[in-house]
Amino acid sequence: MKIKLIIVALCICILQVSCDKKQKKEIEQETVNPPNIVYVLADDLGIGDVKAFNANGKIETPNLDKLSADGIIFTDAHTSSSVCTPTRYGILTGRYNWRSELKNGVLTGTSKALIPNGRATVASFLKENGYYTGFIGKWHLGWDWAKTQSDSLLGNGWDPGDFKNIDFSKPITNGPNDVGFDYAYGHSGSLDMAPYVYVENGMPTAIPDTITVNKAKYSWWREGPTSPDFVHEDVTPNFFRRSFNFIKKQAQEEKPFFLYLALPSPHTPILPTEEWQGKSGLNPYADFVMEVDDYMGQLQAAIQEAGIEDNTIVIFTSDNGCSPQADYEVLATFDHDPSSIYRGHKADIFEGGHRVPFIVKWPSKVKAGSVSNKTICTTDLFATCADIVNAKLNDNEAEDSFSLFPLLMNNEQEFKRKATIHSSINGSFAIRQGDYKLVMAPGSGGWSFPRPNSKEEKTLPEIQLYNLVTDPGETQNIYKEHPEKVTELKTLLEKQILEGRSTPGKPQKNDEVDHWKQIDWITKVHSD
Repeated sequence: MKIKLIIVALCICILQVSCDKKQKKEIEQETVNPPNIVYVLADDLGIGDVKAFNANGKIETPNLDKLSADGIIFTDAHTSSSVCTPTRYGILTGRYNWRSELKNGVLTGTSKALIPNGRATVASFLKENGYYTGFIGKWHLGWDWAKTQSDSLLGNGWDPGDFKNIDFSKPITNGPNDVGFDYAYGHSGSLDMAPYVYVENGMPTAIPDTITVNKAKYSWWREGPTSPDFVHEDVTPNFFRRSFNFIKKQAQEEKPFFLYLALPSPHTPILPTEEWQGKSGLNPYADFVMEVDDYMGQLQAAIQEAGIEDNTIVIFTSDNGCSPQADYEVLATFDHDPSSIYRGHKADIFEGGHRVPFIVKWPSKVKAGSVSNKTICTTDLFATCADIVNAKLNDNEAEDSFSLFPLLMNNEQEFKRKATIHSSINGSFAIRQGDYKLVMAPGSGGWSFPRPNSKEEKTLPEIQLYNLVTDPGETQNIYKEHPEKVTELKTLLEKQILEGRSTPGKPQKNDEVDHWKQIDWITKVHSD
């Protein structure tokens, strides 16, 4: 019997060594012929809005469904935050946003740059490793506008008078080009945040000559200066057209390329073009989703026509869950839920706030029709790219990024992420490990019921614990039944906050601000 056990153990060891050698060989091959990488980030698209992730969904998404069938889908994928700016920070830096100065909320169209020039990004890293890097779309990470006078102040970006001291005739500073992008074209904030001005490689493409505003239910945007070449209804089509041209041009070059296409849609203003209006039979939001889906089909066609499909990675995801601006009540009359079976929506700590569709297609490497149920995070792009180019990360780079490469290669046991931290718009935390999710807040931490500081929230326990396998809708708070799990997850959350990283390596410092409520929470944990 002992001899049989020894033989079995040896066979397992040999198999493991063989798998490790195979993966190492695959990484080395990618270094010789590195793939192009196209990362498409939708804005406020719910996991229930793509049929590949929600068979009961009522919005037709044939192109995203085909992309899913041609690659791998991740059923347990999460953004690092349930709102725009912090998730985008995490994607590019591989670092949880709350380690930066942004502990809660989002930036506006006048906000200063959030990513310092000295911090490594996916773009700067790939550029150093031989890639041509491009950004097209919604930045929403801040940049520094030129001012009419050096000491003039800009408003906070919410009111019409906040833009009068911007000098649109001069270049911006600390923008996408300064954090690793060779080419950059886009606008500063969300599509409902002024100023409505395109900036290409640091220079505004036109000086605003009008003030526009839209107060309609679905298609609203805030009042602000608008350039003559900036047409709200054409922004999404414009970004896709430019992406097609970028792909076509770069496919003829010797260098591999990285394209970060950050869509402003289907976020407000919800503006399906005339061709798509009414196509869904549901509402304008559903029409807009269908338009984005169609453009994703055109993007795939552009890659195929350029002759680079086999060695091009296409990643599609969303920056957070669907916004209530999509009108959940109207969609519900058609039995469609943008959050699928999950609770909450954009801004929330609940699953509907940060669980998103996540698709990867890589024809030469990833088996078509693959499905992964592993918990992943949008911060994982950085380490994945490092694996692809077989380059080492420094201790102060990608502190919360775990490579997805093993999952793409169907080698799940090599995937290193053991826990994932979520954050909501008000800075509330949750930590997920295995089946369990601990929420360090009594309510949603966002916009859904029970809202922060509401009378309903004040009657609830200070923490929530859910088993997402048996209760994916987060309906039963079981913190009383599992005090040992609460303690375990609290301890892990505290550790990963204070060490400045969740990956192995030398501890790092979080960026400090005058007051951070999570530090108060940690102090409370120590005193309990």
